[in-house]
Amino acid sequence: MEYKRQYRDLPDEVKQKISASTKGRAKSYDHKQHISQGMKKYWSSVPSRDRNQKNNEVEPLTTDGSM
Repeated sequence: MEYKRQYRDLPDEVKQKISASTKGRAKSYDHKQHISQGMKKYWSSVPSRDRNQKNNEVEPLTTDGSM
């Protein structure tokens, strides 16, 4: 299955909008468990972004080739 997201990271603005839109909704215990299982399965397939790649930073190498 192909997902639209390439990485786990979301901007804080997006997280706040999602949170605001779902506040106040009642869910049964079983429904919460199914959501949890589905989200765990989904996020296990989405890779984390490398911190250096996110900030476009490159760690300099020393003359002997170590970092």
